[in-house]
Amino acid sequence: MALLALRQELHGFVERLDADDVKALARYAIIAGAILPFLPNGNYGPLGAWNPQRLWLVVVLVTGFSFLGYVANRIFGERHGTIATALIGGAYSSTAVTQALATRLGREAKAGAEPAGIALATGVMYLRVPVLMALFATRALPQISILILPAVVVACAAALWLYRKAPKSNAPAQPGNPIAIVPALGFAVFVAAAAVAAAWAQGRFGQSGIAVLLLIVGSMSVDTAIITLGGLPPDAISPLLAAIAIAGTIIGNMAVKIGIALVYARGKGVSSALAMTASVVALAIMIGLAWTRL
Repeated sequence: MALLALRQELHGFVERLDADDVKALARYAIIAGAILPFLPNGNYGPLGAWNPQRLWLVVVLVTGFSFLGYVANRIFGERHGTIATALIGGAYSSTAVTQALATRLGREAKAGAEPAGIALATGVMYLRVPVLMALFATRALPQISILILPAVVVACAAALWLYRKAPKSNAPAQPGNPIAIVPALGFAVFVAAAAVAAAWAQGRFGQSGIAVLLLIVGSMSVDTAIITLGGLPPDAISPLLAAIAIAGTIIGNMAVKIGIALVYARGKGVSSALAMTASVVALAIMIGLAWTRL
């Protein structure tokens, strides 16, 4: 019924597609629909740290945000489409958005709105943390909200500044490869290595090193660290220390994303890396102040 009701809009959308767009959509359909459902959903590899379905989901996410950015740019123009990608994708995985935008930035002749998009995805990630804390680890919600507030302000201000510096053209992006499969596969390998490190840390430190465990786990996924915290007994760690630990995982995760921006975007990723670094400095200052209250 929804397709029938939107048939005119769909016809208008299809008329704007060319052969390359259709091929890109077909490739992504294979990546997401013909491979992911058939991979085993279990623990394999060293220390049982590798879940093939979840690892391929990383590829689906990275290529999906790459394709989303391509489509958004075709519809809204390069500048506005990049911001739409950052807003939508940052609410789910700012790391995958950073990788997708940095890859596109690295292959373009000159920088566009991608640095602003990376900074904006970071701001959205900061805002997502209190929401997840409210769902999974409510006892530390007030503390983490206070800790990350300055970082949110800095990230959003940096995104606005970079957006104003971006080229003003709203024309569609130049044709390119909308499905960045090779960088996505390399990113999945990195995630697999991080999963082994996290599994080793969990067995090595146990309950006595909860903060260290959260820091290691959160270096690739702050969401995972929050869910891990929510599964601990209420008396396992104080709310303030839990908030400091989660804030530390954010810094670890941000360090990974700064590295991604510099590696994949090459020299054109410096401005976005500086924007993320500024927000990390604000967060680190708040962590230092909170540490004095333990």
